[in-house]
Amino acid sequence: MSRIVLVHGIGQQVSGGHTLAESWYPSLADGLALHGASVGREEVTMAFYGDLFRPAGHRGVGLPDLDASDVTDDVEQKVLLAWWEQAARQESGVDGPADRTRLRTPYIVQRALNALSHSSFFAGLSERLLILSARQVRRYLTDPAVRGQVQGRMTAAVTDRTRVIVAHSLGSVVGYEWLCAHSERRDITFVTLGSPLAVRNIVFDRLRPAPVDGRAYWPACVRSWHNIADRGDAVALVKNLGPAFGGQVEDCLVHNGAKAHDARPYLTARETGEAILSGLGGEDGRKSGSFQPR
Repeated sequence: MSRIVLVHGIGQQVSGGHTLAESWYPSLADGLALHGASVGREEVTMAFYGDLFRPAGHRGVGLPDLDASDVTDDVEQKVLLAWWEQAARQESGVDGPADRTRLRTPYIVQRALNALSHSSFFAGLSERLLILSARQVRRYLTDPAVRGQVQGRMTAAVTDRTRVIVAHSLGSVVGYEWLCAHSERRDITFVTLGSPLAVRNIVFDRLRPAPVDGRAYWPACVRSWHNIADRGDAVALVKNLGPAFGGQVEDCLVHNGAKAHDARPYLTARETGEAILSGLGGEDGRKSGSFQPR
């Protein structure tokens, strides 16, 4: 019966809901502690869907053997190119799409993968992991069966006591669409971290419900929406959601250090703690249940 529901992003296919919640909870607690507040672990749950993207068993060891020739879908290509363009804008050591030094590479996707391998933001991600990450984004946005299963995980996690939904990365898309579909809920505070929701031609134009005349639908059950982004986050390509989703969105920039897109530094930020605290009731919330002042 959690008051806070967490929603993760891509790359969690070999994790699990309990494992991930245990990993995120200390950071969430630290963010609240900056405001003299705390919340019990039993009040926090993870809407976990990563296993839906876990590849079936295959011959060989490790990740499926993928390379640039396997990236034939338009959405996957757009995701990789968007990451490449953003990384090149932010890092002098990353050649951009307009850089002619790599014209000998015949495939634009291979050029993107080569460039991203030199990006500090994507450090540690092999070509196969980059392709798998782009594929997860594509599968959620274009496969109705996958979308339905992921949305079902949200429904299972949210209870009548839920007051705050904290969604990271692709999870912000999952959370947004779920909130739009559940107008019967009331007074939900939505906190998005490193969100790609406003990235046009990839995410924004594929949202359900579909935007109209360049403006997205406001979830009727959302009392307040706090969008938090790091300036160097290459996944949150559009930092301000207000222009696309409505002036009620409170957009805020934070600094996460070297791990610009990691959920945990987002959660430890003072601004995130303040947003979550407001959803739990502020001063009134401190006096009820297991949500206590420190």
